[in-house]
Amino acid sequence: MQEWNRHNAIADFVRNRRKKSDLTQIELADVTGVGLRFVRELEQGKPNLMTDKINQILLFFGHTLTPTPISDETRRNMGA
Repeated sequence: MQEWNRHNAIADFVRNRRKKSDLTQIELADVTGVGLRFVRELEQGKPNLMTDKINQILLFFGHTLTPTPISDETRRNMGA
């Protein structure tokens, strides 16, 4: 079972932007149309979440999921 990483980039981004927007998790769930449980799990770094729902939240903040290149060192550390 994969461990949750509360400090992954997406979890941190959503949590910080939500707080800067002065929204509760409940309010963010309401305005983005996703469930409260999903918002909580996203901010807690659950590893297996639906990308369409992640994008619903990111779009609210003017962002979207996109492929990002990684360094050769990171790739080596991942075993690729």
